Amino acid sequence: MTGIDLNSDMGESFGRWVLGDDTALLGVVSSANVACGFHAGDPAGMLRTVGYAAAHGVTVGAHVAYRDLAGFGRRYVDETPGDLAADVIYQIGALEGIAAAAGTQVKYVKPHGALYNRIAIDERHAAAVVKAIKAVDPSLALLTLPGSVVGRLAEDAGLRVFREAFADRAYTPDGHLVSRRESGAVITDPEQVAARVLSMVEDGTVTAIDGSIVRLHADSVCVHGDSPGAVAMATVVRKALEHAGIAVRSFAAGDGSSSSVSTKAAKS
Repeated sequence: MTGIDLNSDMGESFGRWVLGDDTALLGVVSSANVACGFHAGDPAGMLRTVGYAAAHGVTVGAHVAYRDLAGFGRRYVDETPGDLAADVIYQIGALEGIAAAAGTQVKYVKPHGALYNRIAIDERHAAAVVKAIKAVDPSLALLTLPGSVVGRLAEDAGLRVFREAFADRAYTPDGHLVSRRESGAVITDPEQVAARVLSMVEDGTVTAIDGSIVRLHADSVCVHGDSPGAVAMATVVRKALEHAGIAVRSFAAGDGSSSSVSTKAAKS
């Protein structure tokens, strides 16, 4: 049976400020990218989210970021590679401790926001992230963009690398994501999103914003947890996949083999 992972960003509440419905979403997705306190999340929220994930059998990943709480990790931070590596080590280590307390483990790393986009093209910061992951635990997988610099460096360093597509984001004809500043960048119709995901999984294609067809094959599909109606959308997507005979299962819970994806890098 064909399978695909569904991942979502979680644990992004902070104190009394609540973002997303992690509890409901964890009943739908197979992988949870848990914020580690640098762009969002606090210790109590991280422990709560990881505990929910463990209870639902959802694989946990460290959602590491630049130190940018005020900007939700969406602003580039021009720090030295050494400082960035230390920041990533700190975040992974924090989540690993929380995961152990919750009776589960961190299986992969997915960078967030500006860091995610930057290391797709920036050799220095990409190398720092790879160095940090290897220093903490070389068995951790990396979830990243197809065609990214960090993916190439991670594979060269012997790390397992997996690629993702985005369920609710529009693509340009060259395989990038349409900027959030442009009209139509975020797709909110659950049925349309489900149809796009089926096309990604079954045909390895997605229809770009201009109507052209982009070749795309991914190990995981991201449904943004902070999008309006995220739970309803993820539920429709999962039902459509299962109706088509496609199993929803975590990319990081398998036999450890990585798979390559051929498409140009996308920006989230």
